[in-house]
Amino acid sequence: MKKSELPVKTCVTCGLPFTWRKKWARCWDEVRYCSERCRRSKHL
Repeated sequence: MKKSELPVKTCVTCGLPFTWRKKWARCWDEVRYCSERCRRSKHL
């Protein structure tokens, strides 16, 4: 699969788009943040 064909979501914290990663294969539906940093600062 090409990178341009991967699913994309928008980060809840920073609002930037991020693409699917292999480590999220089993939990893609639950992923809400683009990085650990955004997940930790979710209260902003």
